[in-house]
Amino acid sequence: MQRITVICVGKLKEKFYLEAAAEYQKRLSRFCRLEVAELPEQRLRDAPSPGEIEQALAREAEQIRGKLPAGAAVVALCIEGELRSSEALAQFLAETGNRGQSALAFVIGSSNGLHPSLKAAAQLRLSMSPMTFPHHLARIMLLEQLYRGYQILEGGKYHK
Repeated sequence: MQRITVICVGKLKEKFYLEAAAEYQKRLSRFCRLEVAELPEQRLRDAPSPGEIEQALAREAEQIRGKLPAGAAVVALCIEGELRSSEALAQFLAETGNRGQSALAFVIGSSNGLHPSLKAAAQLRLSMSPMTFPHHLARIMLLEQLYRGYQILEGGKYHK
């Protein structure tokens, strides 16, 4: 059974996000061992300079690195990443398992994104869409797509 770690910068607070995350975590328990790690977002003033943002992203990157499971294939969610269909994501899940990588880590950055060093070190840079979404919603979308991916691999009826 694959181990999936979803590392998120920022904490879910809204009830509707919490309920959706809990539902997909429950559904995913049939297919993988899922851990969701929430890390605090670095606080910035209202109009931070590029240097301040860079420093905040670097501090967040260090926290993220501390949560990455040893030997895990790392997937960085970022807008400039690769667009993949649900079927292609399912295939990625299967291929990593077939290569003997039983651990996957999906990384969702803060509202300022991810530090470039994390993106560069990732096995896959994945974009959910060319549109911009709140990073909290990206977590729900990722959990749903992981569930859909496992359903595709199983031949379930969820994916039509």
